[in-house]
Amino acid sequence: MQQKTFIRMSGLGGQGVVTAAHILGDAATRSGLVSTVNPFFGAEKRLAPAESYVRISSEPIFERGEVLFPNIIMIFHPHVITLGKCYTMPFFDGLQRQGKIIVNADNPLALGEDDLERLRRLEAALYYIPATQVAMEVGGTDLSTNIAMLGALLGISALVGDTALQEALAERFGGGKFVASGTTAALDDVLKSKYAKLAQLIEKNMAVVEKARRSTQVYPI
Repeated sequence: MQQKTFIRMSGLGGQGVVTAAHILGDAATRSGLVSTVNPFFGAEKRLAPAESYVRISSEPIFERGEVLFPNIIMIFHPHVITLGKCYTMPFFDGLQRQGKIIVNADNPLALGEDDLERLRRLEAALYYIPATQVAMEVGGTDLSTNIAMLGALLGISALVGDTALQEALAERFGGGKFVASGTTAALDDVLKSKYAKLAQLIEKNMAVVEKARRSTQVYPI
């Protein structure tokens, strides 16, 4: 059976949106799937809008660039929604029918009735995860927010296995470098500096994944 998943990740500069996409794409490849990853960002500064697009399939992928019609949308920061810090407006534009949205927020956001009605017509599922809180409590740093978001993703869709994700984390932070920008590389180095050894980074962040998986809640639309 052919599997196709198109993911749009929207967040702010410094949250590791680009890194999360790369780790997910690597984990998909290690799971025997095909993946493409495309980051998109403007000015390289903290809190500026940033997006990444991930395509995962059991068949060859010929598309590149922006994901216009995602199955899954991941919102890494509430300001993507509340302040419109997003390259795509509204934030769920293009979501496919029965698509899924994951929002990093401590509490459900006050979405407008028009937006809620459009999501109802799409039969969309809306999930919330306090990803930054989980990252701080379990990983010891808010730089693991992106890893918590990946945990939430795997909690609602078994795209890749834990072993593949763990291997992708080890490759990202201990092996070859995928450098989309100088800022991304610098943030990787800051995260690595939070832990004494690579093994500790992997262990803590896999614990973040598990906690996030259990902390993700569906919000009735």
